[in-house]
Amino acid sequence: MSQMPQQATVPKCPSCEEPLESGDRFCGACGYDLSAVPAPPVDSPIAVNGSVPAPASPPGGVDWPVARDSDGFGRPAPAHPASEVPGTDSGGSPLPPPPPPPAAPPMPAGPPEPAASGVRFDRPDHPREPDEYPLQAPDPRLAAEPVPSAPPVPSAPAADGKVCVACRAGRVDDDGYCENCGHAQPRERDHMEQESGPVAAVSDRGLRHHRNEDAFSVGCTALPDGAPATMAIVCDGVSSATRPDDASLAASRAAGESLLAALPRGTHPQQAMHDAIVAASHAVNALADEPATAREQAPHQNAPACTLVGAVVTAGLLVVGWVGDSRVYWVPADRSTPPARLTEDDSWAAQMVAANLMSEAEAYADERAHAITGWLGADAYELEPHTASFKPDRAGVVVVCTDGLWNYAESAQEMAEATPLDAAARPLHSARVLVGHALDGGGHDNVTVALLPFPAPPQGAGSA
Repeated sequence: MSQMPQQATVPKCPSCEEPLESGDRFCGACGYDLSAVPAPPVDSPIAVNGSVPAPASPPGGVDWPVARDSDGFGRPAPAHPASEVPGTDSGGSPLPPPPPPPAAPPMPAGPPEPAASGVRFDRPDHPREPDEYPLQAPDPRLAAEPVPSAPPVPSAPAADGKVCVACRAGRVDDDGYCENCGHAQPRERDHMEQESGPVAAVSDRGLRHHRNEDAFSVGCTALPDGAPATMAIVCDGVSSATRPDDASLAASRAAGESLLAALPRGTHPQQAMHDAIVAASHAVNALADEPATAREQAPHQNAPACTLVGAVVTAGLLVVGWVGDSRVYWVPADRSTPPARLTEDDSWAAQMVAANLMSEAEAYADERAHAITGWLGADAYELEPHTASFKPDRAGVVVVCTDGLWNYAESAQEMAEATPLDAAARPLHSARVLVGHALDGGGHDNVTVALLPFPAPPQGAGSA
């Protein structure tokens, strides 16, 4: 096999590849500083007959130190520091020794502080530097955009504040809207419940009317001899009149306050009921006292008006009073005995029946049946309060209601069937049941009902 003849190796400039002469410190062609040329790699010697030849002296006259052995586990030993390698600068002078490493800062007397986040401490000869640097400046458009945050947690309403019926968390402001979700709240009179000792009442707007024009007042007191007495007043605003809701509210409050003031003084319950109806009439009449300018601007408006029905129960006496078409029913605890209706309507249908011109079924089937002939208001006919006294010989419950209920349980028997058996022991629950009966039947009108157990239980007794 033929081979190319080998030529003697001539050192060349590492920069321009021109031949160099022995002892040159600079390249004669390009002036390259030959003292900075690293030593050429030395091939690892191969053992021949069990011996390793000594390495040849490197060119340039630089005596490189022999590499240290490994640590015995195949890992190379640490590299030599620069101070172990002799050298010269471009003028041939020995290189100055490297500066000593900076002294370590004194250790604090106390325990070391924890390292701050994002700062490295593994380079004592460099100032503290963050681990990561931003690659580019932040986008000003992103900085201008608001950062979305979690929705605010609604603050708990004050102890005396109203809680929203929608979110159950927000407070209701004076305008009737939730400050948290903005939901409009139902008006206070859309559904009302009250329990006073053994007597209770419930009123509901119904399913067809836009507001509740009914009102009630319930309470319990004691007669001069200490015997218990309970009372309930239920009023129904006349929808064709102006401000019927104000009229029913004023009448119920005035009548209730009158009864609770007269009974403890020893006034006979029937006389107290009569006086309460008169007081309610005056309260409704007062609503018609408007400035003359208001009458001029709305001459078509009539006076506020409402109907009224009430009951007073003592240990052995039951007194009822009414003006209009709201009713009182007697429902005995023993359902085997007959119930009874204790009032007569001030209505067109009742007049037809009383005059024997129509049967009750025919009269109440007429479209004029619920046209009332008696009411409370400034434009009413002469006031004729109706009162009656009864002495039931057995226990039972008195049902006081507007036509919003009795339209769905007109006869006494129907009302008794709709009234729960434990009505005397649980009047509030039973009043809710009767209101639900009317709503299930259609709820075409406002519904209000009050229940009074007979005889009046001792003071301190309430619903179970």
